[in-house]
Amino acid sequence: GDNFYENGVQSTVDPQWRSSFEDVYTAPSLQIPWYVALGNHDYRGDPQAQVEYTQVSKRWRMPSRYYKIAGSEVGAPHLDLFVIDTSPLVNQYRDDVHGAIAQNVLSQDVDAQLRWLDQQLGTSTAEWKLVIGHHTLRSGGSAHGDTPEMVQLIEPLLRKHRVRAYINGHDHDLQHIRRDGMDYIGCGAGSEARPVQAVEGTLFCAARSGFAAITSRPNSLSIEFHDLNGARLYQAQVARQSQQAA
Repeated sequence: GDNFYENGVQSTVDPQWRSSFEDVYTAPSLQIPWYVALGNHDYRGDPQAQVEYTQVSKRWRMPSRYYKIAGSEVGAPHLDLFVIDTSPLVNQYRDDVHGAIAQNVLSQDVDAQLRWLDQQLGTSTAEWKLVIGHHTLRSGGSAHGDTPEMVQLIEPLLRKHRVRAYINGHDHDLQHIRRDGMDYIGCGAGSEARPVQAVEGTLFCAARSGFAAITSRPNSLSIEFHDLNGARLYQAQVARQSQQAA
């Protein structure tokens, strides 16, 4: 999420497609499908343009504002990924009636997305279920921290369907939190780093520019954080264990 600062893109021919994506990530290893989520800064522009760019680009993948990636599509049949669109869930954007973001989020049906997530998680038979969204669930980030609406609306569905981990951005830091059988992986430090502190369940946190590398296998999930130079800062394993349904 927050794919284009500060105000998203305005169309599928916005010059930022080249200056912030196509002409930046040019390494041969990056010529692969990029599965993308929307963030609040993307809602300042035209979020639908990012969906439509899927038909233009050979590697940009956003078939809709929220969607499922079946593990069989990415060579990992033991894993299902669920990308959600979190900005419409956050009340402060709806309340800013004079902002462009309010008009964009008001056009979205929150209940429909929640029903979709409940149904898709419920029918998934994958050994691993991971949910990805821009906004935090649990976080010690100085700028945002926990997102109350996400805790209220999304976390019960994740626990109901025994989702093992939630992956987010939004807070500009690196975090791994484990609480009550669920892992929260925050990796929003791609452009800048802000102060972060340990909260309940924190296993690692760092105000460092960097990224996360997550590797899945049938019986385990490996999490690594690297700094902007590629040096590994942290590594952890997540065992495939069933949490108690809430």
